[in-house]
Amino acid sequence: MPALADSPTFRSSAETASLFERAVIPNYPRLPISLVRGEGSRVWDAEGNRYLDLFPGWGCNVLGYAPPRVVEAIREQAGRLIHVPNTWLIEEQAAFADFLTQRSFGKAFFCNSGAEAAEAALKLARLHTPEEKYRVVTFEKGFHGRTFAAVTATAQPKYHAGLGPLMPGFRYAPLNDLDAVRELVDGETAAVMIEPVQGEGGVNVHPPGFLQGLREICDQAGALLIFDEVQTGMGRTGHWFASETFGVQPDIFTLAKGVAGGVACGGIVCKDEIAPSLRPGMHASTFGGNPLAMAAGLATGRTIEEEGLLEHCREMAERFRGALEPLIESNPIVEAVRVCGMMIGVQLTVPAAPVQDACLKRGLIINSTQGSVVRLLPALNVTPEEVDEGCAILIDCLSDAADQTAGEPAGGE
Repeated sequence: MPALADSPTFRSSAETASLFERAVIPNYPRLPISLVRGEGSRVWDAEGNRYLDLFPGWGCNVLGYAPPRVVEAIREQAGRLIHVPNTWLIEEQAAFADFLTQRSFGKAFFCNSGAEAAEAALKLARLHTPEEKYRVVTFEKGFHGRTFAAVTATAQPKYHAGLGPLMPGFRYAPLNDLDAVRELVDGETAAVMIEPVQGEGGVNVHPPGFLQGLREICDQAGALLIFDEVQTGMGRTGHWFASETFGVQPDIFTLAKGVAGGVACGGIVCKDEIAPSLRPGMHASTFGGNPLAMAAGLATGRTIEEEGLLEHCREMAERFRGALEPLIESNPIVEAVRVCGMMIGVQLTVPAAPVQDACLKRGLIINSTQGSVVRLLPALNVTPEEVDEGCAILIDCLSDAADQTAGEPAGGE
């Protein structure tokens, strides 16, 4: 169909870029492209160019762009109530909390983002454990957010530059090393926090038994186990939550990104016996659990469930795997392919950013992370045809990158 037929007039990308330069703090390195409309896994810019987006909204658009049931729920809710404070009962909040906990456990608290969810989980861990327990163990290459506690929990020095001194009490463990964790966990440890699958760290899937080992270490030490499911939650691993995917139940898990289909929303879920420790006056969120986000969350959850998208996610994961794993043998710059539901990482032996740029020129949106990892976070409802199209473009761009590498002089950068 025509890219922008019968649509309103938009500023050109150049005009919007000029407005940004004048009015917006330049803390993001932005592409000079203004996206103006989306549908499913397709998105259009102001000039009418169409893209296939296999990284929609950095994982927030778990149902792609403008999912019909979410759009309708937002429209309907906005006509009734957008916001009321948490001093009142909010029907939509209770309903969405019930939806989430019926598919996991315990009780829920809502906020607005992943970093806020991490803060809530860390505060709850401190409040629930004895006063002398204040340390938290996290993992190298992890990512937990940008607030001071969350960025301190993020064991990557590049995110700490210029922000010291950071918050005390955090210890960093090497990934997938249970012996190292045992050395770090002691009588002062309140919690161990980990992403069940590291996202920004390169789509790192833990080896069998590792998460189970963390559960045992926490139980023995009287510490809480926190899963950061900001990226893995809401069906992305092919189950509602990664705790189900890997058969390990944490004491607390965090949610954000795709939980409300692209509307700003975050939260935590914790075991029933832990919930009372987040007592009145100790933590709050003005916009957390607002009716608009809750309506969007409910519509997102019902869409995933009623359209069979968990099973579809697992099927599309195998389609990605089947297309990309052969590259390990056929393409010399492809070192590994990691797939867990709609989380796909292609580990390269060369920088991934040029591959990302090459894909964009051919109308495919992907991501590069950790310097040499191509990362995909497709929508759960991505179609088989879109998977095939995206993989074909990516494979071609990886082949071109391999050819360019082979043509470099020995010892060249």
